[in-house]
Amino acid sequence: MKKSVPLFSTLTLIMIFLKGIEINIARAESTVPTSKVEINLTFAPLVQRAAPAVVNIYTQKIIRARSSLPLFNDPFFRRFFGNNFQFDFPKQQTRRQNSLGSGVIVSGDGMVVTNKHVIEGADEIRIVLSDRREFDAQVLAMDSKTDLAVLKIKTEIGQFSFLEIKDSDDLEVGDLVLAIGNPFGVGQTVTSGIVSAVARTRIDDSDINAFIQTDAAINPGNSGGALIAMDGRLVGVNTAIFSKSGGSHGIGFAIPSNMVRAVLNGIGIDGKLTLPWLGATGQAVNQDIASSLGLQRPGGVLINAVHAKAAAAKAGLVVGDIVLAVNGHEVMDASNLKHRIATLPVGDVAVLRIWRAGKTRALKVKLAPAPAIPAENKTIMDGNQPLSGATVVNLSPAFAEEHDIDPFLKGVLIIEVLMDTPSYRLRFRAYDIIRSVNGKVIENVDMLLDEMGEPTNQWRIGFLRGGKLREVVINR
Repeated sequence: MKKSVPLFSTLTLIMIFLKGIEINIARAESTVPTSKVEINLTFAPLVQRAAPAVVNIYTQKIIRARSSLPLFNDPFFRRFFGNNFQFDFPKQQTRRQNSLGSGVIVSGDGMVVTNKHVIEGADEIRIVLSDRREFDAQVLAMDSKTDLAVLKIKTEIGQFSFLEIKDSDDLEVGDLVLAIGNPFGVGQTVTSGIVSAVARTRIDDSDINAFIQTDAAINPGNSGGALIAMDGRLVGVNTAIFSKSGGSHGIGFAIPSNMVRAVLNGIGIDGKLTLPWLGATGQAVNQDIASSLGLQRPGGVLINAVHAKAAAAKAGLVVGDIVLAVNGHEVMDASNLKHRIATLPVGDVAVLRIWRAGKTRALKVKLAPAPAIPAENKTIMDGNQPLSGATVVNLSPAFAEEHDIDPFLKGVLIIEVLMDTPSYRLRFRAYDIIRSVNGKVIENVDMLLDEMGEPTNQWRIGFLRGGKLREVVINR
């Protein structure tokens, strides 16, 4: 008589058999190298092609210090004897301050991209190639908002090795990348890692950058160096690290190559950088906002301000719209939105996907730079009035963008205050924004001149400083 086999025993045997197959498959997929070719896999050929285009940048700055005697630095003393007054003894002291960084050659004629903070304030800039040749360099453009600078190698000889610029939007989290630079001045160094994140915002004071995050080791001296993809093309310019010790903790940031391309294309013959300006800003959409407006998930930028003369207003974007994407790329906050717009060419047409009244729509925006309206009208205030000695200009979006001021602010901007003048003694300072005089709103320099020229025994001047509105009362 045959014995029956319990069902659970049969199932157990089948499961054990299948598990054995699974283990064997896993072992087959994760095997040790089986050939010399596999053992010798290396990044060396990639580095050999890319490294000659990454340069060391040495800068020198002349620091002129006042006399060590406290008397010469005292504002009360300078008030009577002048800001440039000095005795023959002791003499003014000078010293040389040296710093280093990295850069990337992006064209055969010697165009170099680096970080603005690498060369800012430098009196001399020296480029050293990987083959140890040295050249002087001149600054073509610098931009604070992107922290990028463009240099030109001063030479008439030959062509230089350079890196092609890759579309950084093709980069995905998990992709392999190499960082090349000159950390701590030890010489050209290559490190490898992966892309840890893309479109990181709020990393620095800029409201226009959306950084690539990588765990490839980046240290002081790497700033301005290259982040390259596995095809040898430039995907980013290394710019910052997150560190409590000053060394690499595996959290480094690079400016995307699309922003680098935008800066290169935006340089005019006068050296000024022109980027497109949407003219709209807002706040990131969180879960509460998304739920209240019928969105399935948080995302996008809820528009709360649109400049009347900007591209956004001309395209029909209004307060209350939610911008979900630019040219198919999702945006998650206001900085991300600005970055997407800034990387596009002036004159291009961007397609915004927006959420309005419970439906998605497409808006076509013809991109233009920030308008220089009203005209600057630079004026030195004079006469027997409190603002005498102050140099003022009309505050336009273009001027504001160039000088890192909120482009939505209105009024008359003080750009300089001469010492020993009424405006200096009354403690007005550069970047104060005059908003009103004796209760009348000031919209431009001509209005300010008229109001300050009116006969009166008292002035009430309202001005904006550091984001706070203040008012000072001055009696004649």
